Amino acid sequence: MPAAAAHYHILLLGLLLVSRPCFAANDTLAAGQALAVGDTLVSRNGKFALGFFSSGNITESESSSSSDNNSTTTNWYLGIWFNKIPVFTPVWIANRDEPFTDPDNDLKLKIRLEIARDGNLVVLDDIGGANKTVVWSSEITNASKNSNDTVALLTHTGNLVIQHATDPSQVWWQSFDYPTDVYLPESKLGRNKITGLNRVFVSWKNRIDPARGSYCVGVDARFNQGIILYHCASSVVFWASGTFTQPNVDPGDSGLTSYNGVDNSEEQYYIYTTPNESISLLTSVEVTGQIKGRVWVESRQAWRVFYTQPMEPCNVHAVCGPFTVCSSNDNANLSCDCMEGFSIKSPGDWDLDDHSGGCTRNDPLDCATDKFLPVPGVSLPYSPVPMKAADADDCRQVCASDCSCTAYSYTSSACSVWNGGLLNTAASTTAGGDILYLRISAKDLQALRDNKKGSYVGVVIAASIAGSGTIVLLLLFIIVWRRNRDCGLQSSTTQDAAGIRTFRYSYLRHATKNFSERLGGGGFGSVYKGLLSDSITTIAVKRLDGARQGEKQFRAEVSSIGLIQHINLVKLIGFCCESDKRLLVYERMLNGSLDAHLFNTSNDDGTVLDWSTRCQIATGVARGLSYLHEGCRECIIHCDIKPENILLDASFVPKIADFGMAAIVGRDFSRVLTTFRGTVGYLAPEWISGGAITQKVDVYSFGMVLLEIVSGRRNSPEVYTTSSFHISYFPVQAISMLHAGDVSSLVDPQLHGDFSLEEAIRVCKVAFWCIQENEFDRPTMGEVVRALEGLHELDMPPMPRQFAAITKCLLSVVH
Repeated sequence: MPAAAAHYHILLLGLLLVSRPCFAANDTLAAGQALAVGDTLVSRNGKFALGFFSSGNITESESSSSSDNNSTTTNWYLGIWFNKIPVFTPVWIANRDEPFTDPDNDLKLKIRLEIARDGNLVVLDDIGGANKTVVWSSEITNASKNSNDTVALLTHTGNLVIQHATDPSQVWWQSFDYPTDVYLPESKLGRNKITGLNRVFVSWKNRIDPARGSYCVGVDARFNQGIILYHCASSVVFWASGTFTQPNVDPGDSGLTSYNGVDNSEEQYYIYTTPNESISLLTSVEVTGQIKGRVWVESRQAWRVFYTQPMEPCNVHAVCGPFTVCSSNDNANLSCDCMEGFSIKSPGDWDLDDHSGGCTRNDPLDCATDKFLPVPGVSLPYSPVPMKAADADDCRQVCASDCSCTAYSYTSSACSVWNGGLLNTAASTTAGGDILYLRISAKDLQALRDNKKGSYVGVVIAASIAGSGTIVLLLLFIIVWRRNRDCGLQSSTTQDAAGIRTFRYSYLRHATKNFSERLGGGGFGSVYKGLLSDSITTIAVKRLDGARQGEKQFRAEVSSIGLIQHINLVKLIGFCCESDKRLLVYERMLNGSLDAHLFNTSNDDGTVLDWSTRCQIATGVARGLSYLHEGCRECIIHCDIKPENILLDASFVPKIADFGMAAIVGRDFSRVLTTFRGTVGYLAPEWISGGAITQKVDVYSFGMVLLEIVSGRRNSPEVYTTSSFHISYFPVQAISMLHAGDVSSLVDPQLHGDFSLEEAIRVCKVAFWCIQENEFDRPTMGEVVRALEGLHELDMPPMPRQFAAITKCLLSVVH
């Protein structure tokens, strides 16, 4: 997500919540109660939280480059945010333009939110003193005069409501009537015709400052344009949804929202809803002037943009400020550049995506000596003034004779001039474009010519140096190529894997104390514990054995996991490739692999994975696989999902490891042939038969792992004695128990019944849909994530045909 388009992402770095015990685990603030810094109200569904948050030290370090912001004062805000989402995302701020300042960093001792005697919700400072000062108030004029009749309630929709304590129909104030930049489902956008209340959403000033910015979203009934997006200061409308009754609001949201327009004698507003309350979704007006709809994607732990208007960022009025040229790349990322002879007016604000100041002249104009500089290939600025002119020279003279004229253009036999700052000049998206003639000082024009001459000289010198140095570079290239040619890795792979280190073998031998502490091993080599030279970072070093298979695994791991990062994928720190030595360096997972916790029957350490941890692990692995299949630029099939390849960090967060058999599949291809074979007990039927595979083989393996997580036992067949005829295949027993409603018997007995039966049934249903014989009957990993999170209900899965055949065979043996 581009930094210029999403202040929500930046706020994770810029805004810090204060840690202290919660005020209450409920959604209501009553008379006589107070909410201090660190306390929160939480909506009944747990989705939203209300409390105080600060800009913090990180915010100040972000903005320290601004010459206008040298203060170390901490700013504090009262607001509402998404409670369960790790990316801090505020949806409403009470005091966005007037933050509570804390020069002594002890504000937590001084401010509280409470209900005043007149029924208003107020923030008071100097709690410990005799005089309490109101620093924010809801300013209700018709509230109850008795605070005992008043409560403040945070609803399930994220609306803060002040209402009667016993009669919820008496609502005196609500935050939905005083929005900031976020338009939530079930909130209103529009006006009350009787009271004059007009709900308008206003962008932030910049990425880290929630004060009112440049862009507004509202409803304009006068011209019947529906929802309008306009420049707040100038009221210039640059986008409209269309007619009020049939707005073009969400043409591509895939059913995430449903809009409704209301226009009666009392109100005119828009309201929208979502089909599923558990979905976290918002619409906001960005710092850069675009409206964006976002939905939280659990599998990616990030906000996904599903709607954007206007699509072209340079169509936003004054988005780059005066005397700039706006452009955007293929990803619609905004780029603002100063015109020749101009420099950025406020670099600090510019770095924070606030380009409203634009650019300023390097040297002042002198009407008698000014020159005109051609700016080719642009779309012309906003609001031209047409002038009569016989030809281009006449048009130039018209502008030159007016000292307030800053630019002119003669296009299609028409003369246009501009006075003052030039807004909305953009790089043309079509071939050619127009030519704008920009007025600059003679001194600036001469400086530009001198710079160009200097650049020509520089090119000649650089060419000479390059020519004489070519032989040296070729020699260096040959040396490097000879050192690394045996690695089998193309140079582009190393470049793409940004941040991955290359290690010398001697360094890793020292880091692992000559490979003395073995953590485990597999078919391609052993894993050893190590410590980097910083004496802090512990690592796991995999030393690959075998010239042929080890080489294939080395390439597969570096070219797959080396290019991606996800919270549920193990991090590849680097690798070593010297002579015939192949080593991979990973972050070390303190809790080892999942199999050690599930199948350790001796249970030496006395610990058993509790049910919530097992659910956390299952969902985390599903998210990691969903990212591999659907979130990467290329689809990656892991090909060997099993408990041994699922590592657990200190908090038991699962991380998928061992990408030695991974296959990278382009989005234009759905299947891949591979000579590798996975692990018995986790192989999908189509793979066993020798056919080409898809990502559904990972889905099958994951289903088998789910059964092992629930049961704490292996899925592979167990043979006791031929005389006792106890030949059993656990998945066959498990689906029979599921169909019989006896899921409790499937759950690991070491839990001693301490688990959620509802969740166990859900996990088992997911598992058996994953291991269906026909790959087309299996869900995608994205669907698996939603099912495990309870966002998607599943029918009872049928018994796979191969299981039915095994059952029939077992019965024939028994009888």
